[in-house]
Amino acid sequence: MTQPQQPNPFLVNQLRDETDAKALVTKAVETDAAGAPRGILDAIRDRLADLGPELVAVSHDLAEHPETGFEEHRSAAGLAEFVEAHGIEVARGAYGLPTALYASAGGAKDGPTIAVLSEYDALPGIGHGCGHNLIATVGVGAFLAIASVIDKLGGRVIWLGTPAEEGGGGKELMAQQGAFDGVDAAIMVHPFTYDTSEPVFLGRRQLKVTYVGVPAHASIQPFMGRNALDAANLLYTGVALNRQQMPPTDRVHAIITDGGLRPNVIPEHASIEFYVRSAYPETLKILSQRLEEMAMGAALMTGCGVEFGWDGSPVYLPIRNNSALAQAWNRRYQERNHTVLAPGVVPDLLAGSTDFGNVSFRVPGLHAMVKIAEPDVSLHSREFAAAAVTPYADEVLVDAAYGLAGVAADYLCDANLRERVRDEFEDAGGAVDVTEFFG
Repeated sequence: MTQPQQPNPFLVNQLRDETDAKALVTKAVETDAAGAPRGILDAIRDRLADLGPELVAVSHDLAEHPETGFEEHRSAAGLAEFVEAHGIEVARGAYGLPTALYASAGGAKDGPTIAVLSEYDALPGIGHGCGHNLIATVGVGAFLAIASVIDKLGGRVIWLGTPAEEGGGGKELMAQQGAFDGVDAAIMVHPFTYDTSEPVFLGRRQLKVTYVGVPAHASIQPFMGRNALDAANLLYTGVALNRQQMPPTDRVHAIITDGGLRPNVIPEHASIEFYVRSAYPETLKILSQRLEEMAMGAALMTGCGVEFGWDGSPVYLPIRNNSALAQAWNRRYQERNHTVLAPGVVPDLLAGSTDFGNVSFRVPGLHAMVKIAEPDVSLHSREFAAAAVTPYADEVLVDAAYGLAGVAADYLCDANLRERVRDEFEDAGGAVDVTEFFG
C-alpha cells in the first residue's frame, strides 16, 4: 500500500507570517462607550476567580466524554447540574430539543435582555476538535458571573445551551420555537488560532442530488440502460470546472454517497451530497440556483431523472458582525492581557460556517474568537481537541468568561451602547427570517 502525499505547508506558513506582520501595525478598536462601573467589573472578576477551578473541571469532563449533535445528554445534564448547584434553575429539553438548556437571572423583563450561548456537541471520531468544551464553560461562567451582580444592572441575562452546532442547526431550530423572542443581543466565544472579534463565517446550505436511471446488463445490453452514476460524475466534474468562475467568497464540496451496487449493472440510482457556502445570504441563493442548473444539465445529458433534497438540516447564514459589540469585547478581553486582531488581519479564506450566523441575523450578535493554539493546528482535528484542555486553554476559559460577562454588563448598564448596537443592526438590514428568505 502506498501512502498519501502530505500537503505542502507553505501556504499555511505564509498566511501565518503575513498575519503576524499585519498584527504588528494594527490594533482592534476598543469602544469608547461608558459601559459598566469598575465596581461591577471587579465583582465579576472576583466571581470568576472563585468559579475558575470548577469551570476548568467541567471543561475537562466534557472533553473526556464527547457527545455528538442531539446526543449530548450527559453533557447537557452536567452543565445543568453545575448551574443549579449555584442556585439557578435550569429548564432541560428547552424549545423542543431534548439536549437544549435555558436559564435566566434578573426580573426586569421590561428592561434589556442579553443572551449568553453555550455549545457542547463534539465531532464523531475526533471528540472536541472544535473546542466546544470551552464554548460551553465560557458561556456558563459568564452567565453565572453576570447573575451574581444582576440586581445592580437591571434588565435580564439568559443562558442558552444550544445543541448540534456541527451540522444540526440547533440554534435555528431553537429560534423557530421562540428562543430569541424578546432577546436584544446574543453573545458567545469560539476557540481558534487567533484572537479576533469580527470573524468571517460563510453561510451554508446542504444539497442532496439523487439521479434515477434505467438498469441494464453492463456488458450484454449497456445501450438499454441510463447510467445514474454517469450523471453524478458529470455533476461532480461540472462543479469542479465551474470553480474557475466562482467568486472567491464561495465554496462547494461534495461526496458521492451512492454509485450503484455491482460493476456489471448499469447503476439505477446515484446520489451526491454537497455543502454549498457563500459569504452573503444573497450570493448563497445565487450559488444554490447555479448548482441546480448544473444538476439538471447532467440529468439531460444522461437521460436520467433527478431529485433535489435541499437542507436536511437548517440553512446556516453567514455571521453578520456587530462592530459595537465587538469593540466592547476588545476592551474587556484586552484587560486580560490578550491582543485582539483588527478586522482584516486574519485572512478571510480561513472561514467555516456556524448556526450562530442565523442568530446574528435575528438579533445583534458577538461571536468572538479566542486563541488556544498556533495557526498550524487545524480545527476539527485531534490536535485541536488536545489544545482545548491545555493549561493555557484553561486560562483562556476564565479570561474569555470575563470578557463575555464584561460585554454583558456593559450592554445592560449603558443605554448609549445599546443604541449603537441596535442602530448598527438596523442599518445592516434588520432581522431576517431564514425560512422565508430561502423560500
